Amino acid sequence: MTSCVKTIFTTLILLITQFTFAQSITLEDKIYNTVDAFVANPNEESLKKLESFSKNISTLTKNKNELLALVVLHCNKAYYENQFNQLQKAVSSYETAWKTYQKYHLKDYDIVEFCLKPLGNLYTIIGDYDNAENTIKQYYYIATQQKNQQQQYAAVLNLSNVYQNSGRINEAIDLLEKTIRNEKLSNTQKGILLNNLGNNYLLRNINKDPSNAENSFLKAIPLLKQDKSQQEALINSYLNLYKLSINFRRNEALNYYEKARVIFENLHNKSPRYKAQFYLEKIHLLLEQNKLTETQTVLKTVFKTLIPNYSIQKGILPKKNDLYAETILLDALDFQAELFSIQNRPKKALESYTLAFHIEDLFQNLIVYENSKIITQTRNRKRIEKCVAIYQSLFEKEKNQSYIEDAFQLVEKTKSVVLKERVKNNFKTSFKEKALLQQLENQNTTILKEQQKGDLANIETINKAIQKQNELMLQLKQIQVKTSEKLNKNINLNDLYTQLKKDDAIMVEYFCGTEKAYSFTIQNSKISMRPFCYDISMICNTPIITFISFFHNANTITEYLDLFKKEAFATYRVLQLPKKTNHKNLIIIPDGILNFLPFEALITKESSTTNFAQMHYLLNDYNIGYQNSAQFYLAADQNKKQQKETVLGIFPVFENTPYTLTYSKDELHSIQKNFNGKYFQNTTATFKNFKKNAADYGILHLSTHASSGDIETPASIKFYDQEILYSELYHLNLNPDLVVLSACETGIGKLFKGEGSMSIARGFQFAGAQNLLFSLWKVNDYTTSIFMDSFYQNIKNGQSYLEANANAKRDFLKNSAVSNAKKSPYYWSAFVYYGDLQTNNESNTYIFYIFGILILIGLLLIFNRYRK
Repeated sequence: MTSCVKTIFTTLILLITQFTFAQSITLEDKIYNTVDAFVANPNEESLKKLESFSKNISTLTKNKNELLALVVLHCNKAYYENQFNQLQKAVSSYETAWKTYQKYHLKDYDIVEFCLKPLGNLYTIIGDYDNAENTIKQYYYIATQQKNQQQQYAAVLNLSNVYQNSGRINEAIDLLEKTIRNEKLSNTQKGILLNNLGNNYLLRNINKDPSNAENSFLKAIPLLKQDKSQQEALINSYLNLYKLSINFRRNEALNYYEKARVIFENLHNKSPRYKAQFYLEKIHLLLEQNKLTETQTVLKTVFKTLIPNYSIQKGILPKKNDLYAETILLDALDFQAELFSIQNRPKKALESYTLAFHIEDLFQNLIVYENSKIITQTRNRKRIEKCVAIYQSLFEKEKNQSYIEDAFQLVEKTKSVVLKERVKNNFKTSFKEKALLQQLENQNTTILKEQQKGDLANIETINKAIQKQNELMLQLKQIQVKTSEKLNKNINLNDLYTQLKKDDAIMVEYFCGTEKAYSFTIQNSKISMRPFCYDISMICNTPIITFISFFHNANTITEYLDLFKKEAFATYRVLQLPKKTNHKNLIIIPDGILNFLPFEALITKESSTTNFAQMHYLLNDYNIGYQNSAQFYLAADQNKKQQKETVLGIFPVFENTPYTLTYSKDELHSIQKNFNGKYFQNTTATFKNFKKNAADYGILHLSTHASSGDIETPASIKFYDQEILYSELYHLNLNPDLVVLSACETGIGKLFKGEGSMSIARGFQFAGAQNLLFSLWKVNDYTTSIFMDSFYQNIKNGQSYLEANANAKRDFLKNSAVSNAKKSPYYWSAFVYYGDLQTNNESNTYIFYIFGILILIGLLLIFNRYRK
């Protein structure tokens, strides 16, 4: 055989062999081979190729072996996406892996170790605390079933981090102390938990006794030294002691920092994120020593470490387009702003804070749950407080009104952000998304109600609900990513000025920070801003807390009348409210604890009278209405309704029970006198009947019992057949002109600054109600029936809801049938109105206009006839 023939024959055999081999490679093998090749040389370019490969084969996988291989691919991809600072992609990849693993009931892979643990940690980093908690609790349950002690310990550690970061410090401490006390732990595990415990002690006793925290850190160090694999944990303990000592034991602080630095320098394979995080720790010390140049050098190093495109030559601050959702970047930008402020460069500080706000927006886009969105919003407030202080300083120097307007716009963006987003989305949310949201909330309700059973709670029931929540959340994320848009934009100030002029109103919007509060008064097409001392710990000796405390008990005001008058007048002055003017209406946008303050009951002028009806209340100067934000105020005018004024009344009464509402029937009869509608009482006043009929009536009136809840128990309202949590109201099909909550504490609940109270009223707002009348404390059954009779009579007479509320209170004070004791502000100022200033049945207004024109025509005809 010639050499040429041999060559051809050999080539042919080789081709046949390769073809046969290629045919024998399954899709499963192809996936694993691709993953192995990537892991052998991971870089950003090969990561892009892996992502492209995963998209191409995702529709080809059919059997469980191929699907499991795909899960492995996504977990590996997620790990390296996180390493390369692609946080959002990492979360998405882990979620895809988990969704596939659950959907097809896959096995033979440690899904906890390679997916759920890192996913839970990433949720914590981005501030998605509800998802983090659910994920961790789910893998704790799995680990318990499998008796995997190591993963159970990891769940406790990571869950304590979630509690710590979401402000649930006492829960974190209880969990850690219980685990350290009761569980069999290795020295390493105990050392890490002690370090976490010290962090939580420090947060609970900030600026107070740090001894518990210090003892925990010192106990952790010798335990961690025994394990060479826990160098990062040891570094954290030294850094915690360094930060603890920096303000009062500087030499010790330097010693701790140096020990941490030496270990850090010897670590191998440090991620960019970990490097940047360690570099930032030094800034605490540098700023304390006023080493500003060195501080700037460290910050530039951090930016360069986290942002590959960062160039020092193009300016100190990174470009907006290069930023991504990363908490270390947030900290770096905050430090940079602080440095600019120290250098007396306030406008550059504002630029740095603006970039930080952009990152916060990116975080918001990653989160589904309401609670997590609210918590991540609250961390913005310290930043906003500093910005407002800078704007005030710039205004004082330059007298440029635009600084006041910019400060107002910034404060406005803190107001009810989550509620605002939900209300706006109500009009465009798809049926599928609404259904998923409702199912998600139903599972959350199941969890809450089961947890309220304490030791009798069924863990399996909770776990099943959590598992279902996770499935629903992943489906919801896929829909919301496609429809997300920026909703929290600047309002048009000219529109605001025009509307206030039309409504003959003044607006006062508050922002309550940690050190100062600010009032923004919008009057006669101009905004004025003034700071005032406000501190819940009473360091500033403000009367606000004392004034609010008078309404906790029906008798307190009458028993301490002189003190009440003094504090009511002092609070009026502190809050910088406008004196009586030609304007008829006053709109209050409260913040923080001011959400619980009845502004109508403030006293504007001191007097010696003991006659409640003769006291000088702010109620006598203005019709007072409230709003969640200026944007809500403008939107309320745009969305006026013209439904027929019919009432759906819910009156459980609870006869022959300890909860009987004796005067509720009087309230019912007085409303029936004035308005047609459907009225459910006693056993028919069920939640089912309310839901079935609520969409068909202009006014929804609920006369019942309600509770503000407490730290652990959410606010709730009673129907005859069941008690409903405020969040169970979110998905009702409502579009009423007015909701009247004639019950106790319907405006009270767990308070979040800026977002407001997690109350029954909020539940109705989420469901679509824009105009609400609700209570701020436990109302009296008898006096409420009198107030409501007057309120509805005023509406019948054509008054707007705002005027009807204000005049009902004035009528109450003038009512000779009510004793002086019952005219205490406790009895008449509980109900506050949130909503549109001009809402009434506009057809009545047109009728009056038409009637007036007809009279005028008639008079002209008579006059002409007389003249002839």
